[in-house]
Amino acid sequence: TPETFDELLAKIDWLPMFMNASPNEQLPVDKQLAIALFRFGHFGNSASVESVAQWAGCLAGMAVNATRRIMRAFLSMHDDVIHYPSAVDKEAAKEWVEAASCAAWRDGFIFVDGTLVPLADKPGFHGKAYFDRKSNYSLNVQV
Repeated sequence: TPETFDELLAKIDWLPMFMNASPNEQLPVDKQLAIALFRFGHFGNSASVESVAQWAGCLAGMAVNATRRIMRAFLSMHDDVIHYPSAVDKEAAKEWVEAASCAAWRDGFIFVDGTLVPLADKPGFHGKAYFDRKSNYSLNVQV
């Protein structure tokens, strides 16, 4: 949603990777975030650097650099935003699981069924292992 985009932007637009003392200007941070999110939301031919650059109206190198900066920005916050839940949060999650699904799963907090993240190409190393039931190459994310 636009609100989520604005919240993400507010978390990163002040970070040093977006400050530039070079005579070569960077794209505005909101444009860089849009490019990265577009790339993350597509796979196959539509996720190629050239396609993304054409969509964004920029050079391919700008699309690559924007995506790298956005990744560095969010990875720099990893230790502040990724953590185990508190005892109170854990208990609230257990209560929700018990009420909303199967009571037997109550103590199975911190698990989520895997979701597939499609890859643009077959990986070069053990490529067949990434072929999924939907006939795509993907990573299965399980938390």
